[in-house]
Amino acid sequence: MNKLKTLAPLLIIIIFALGIRLLGVGSRPIWYDEAFSLLFAEKGPAEILSGTLLPKGDTAAAEEHPPLYYFALWGWLKIFGNSVVSGRTFSILVSLVIIVLIYLIANDLFDPPTAQIAAGLSASLPFQVHQAQEIRMYALLTLWLLLATFAYLRARSGNWKWWLVFSVSCAFAQYTHNLAAVYLIPLALTPIFQKDGKTLRALIGAGLVALLLYLPWMLHLPAQFSKVSASYWVTKPGVEKIFTLLLMYLPHLPLPGTLLLFGLLFAVLTVTLAAFQTYLARKNRVPSTNRALWTAYLAFTPPLLLWVISQFVPVYVERALLPAHAMFCIWLGWSLTRTKLPRLIQITAAGFVAVSAVMGIYQHVSYNGFPYGPYAALDQSLENRIASGDLIIHSSKLSYLPAFYHDPSLPQGFILDPSGSGTDTLAPATREMLGLREFNSIEHAADGATQLWFVIFQSSIDEYEAAGRLHPHLEYLDQNFSLEFMESWGGINLYRYTKHTP
Repeated sequence: MNKLKTLAPLLIIIIFALGIRLLGVGSRPIWYDEAFSLLFAEKGPAEILSGTLLPKGDTAAAEEHPPLYYFALWGWLKIFGNSVVSGRTFSILVSLVIIVLIYLIANDLFDPPTAQIAAGLSASLPFQVHQAQEIRMYALLTLWLLLATFAYLRARSGNWKWWLVFSVSCAFAQYTHNLAAVYLIPLALTPIFQKDGKTLRALIGAGLVALLLYLPWMLHLPAQFSKVSASYWVTKPGVEKIFTLLLMYLPHLPLPGTLLLFGLLFAVLTVTLAAFQTYLARKNRVPSTNRALWTAYLAFTPPLLLWVISQFVPVYVERALLPAHAMFCIWLGWSLTRTKLPRLIQITAAGFVAVSAVMGIYQHVSYNGFPYGPYAALDQSLENRIASGDLIIHSSKLSYLPAFYHDPSLPQGFILDPSGSGTDTLAPATREMLGLREFNSIEHAADGATQLWFVIFQSSIDEYEAAGRLHPHLEYLDQNFSLEFMESWGGINLYRYTKHTP
């Protein structure tokens, strides 16, 4: 009865989390990454591998991510169908397991009330909510890394079964995303900092088992790193990532101008207050402080490590910090509720967190700017209006892939990114496997067409206009075709052109 009474709040939190995660799950449009996941995963394990591994004669892999998530998503889609809702539901269910793991870790480190607060924060903070809906691998990555963290806590007693769970979880995390290492390295360094030789020896053994399990894929890492080095959209991060990290951890991004200012203020005040309370607890020798410091260490060391690595090879992807954010939820819950914070300040801090969460979730559900768009409706409109011989050209793969997912039968293709550029991330082997239609240039795409439809993001046009130029694709079309009309579909522009007649 007492156990049921203890677990009842967790059940309520999970139901609450499920409700938030279902907001807009079917109405929010997909974007490029999600469309890629669905199209890639539906092909099955054999083609996933062929679309990922090193193509013959190349030095770089076709796809920069390991295959475990795509395998798992393929199995899920085979059972529940290849729909947007199905793909997002998989991530949502994984995120609910994450909440349970956060509860278990916090309960092991502290007590049930702290565990409930930490679980409640992970249920409601927008970073967790957003990634819980994304058809990407970051929720699954977080599950494996938190399972490894929980197994580590349990294994310190000498139970070899938990060390085995630790090894398998670490290997699975690396099979899910190569950036799992930025969390695993700080975790593995823990017994060194704690001067715990016995745990260190056991961890080294478990780590060797994990490396052995990961060895088949480790052989492909050089090719995947070559892929990232040669063409990856991420730029070298600067010191501004300190502020964007705080924004990601609390209200999340993007936020419009006014909300951005308030979001940053609330985030800085909340984290500063939590850090100060942790300092006071350390000074006053509160018994649980060292464990809280460990959660803070796992919350902020992975971003720092990722930032340092990105000074050499830019790979600073905030989504990969979702596991660290889970530990942030535990530390924040402890620092604001278990450190004898005055009641008024505690309520104020809770208000900052709550307002941040509401702002972020509202923005997440309502945001429909770049790279989102009404692709399904656009496809339907085009299907009803195109004539025989018409061609639909997308200026970028970012709009083409979601449109292709919704209706692969439409006569549409996209213009390839400049070869070797940071945006040239979709490898030839992967494009061939997906059956995409591509053009080397706008001239190639428009060659021989008498009437065509052109799709481009307004943000792409704005970038060129800011530099005092017309977008080169539009410039060519205006010179060689007659514009009949233009329509705006959210942040996407649709043009219809007809070939000049003599």
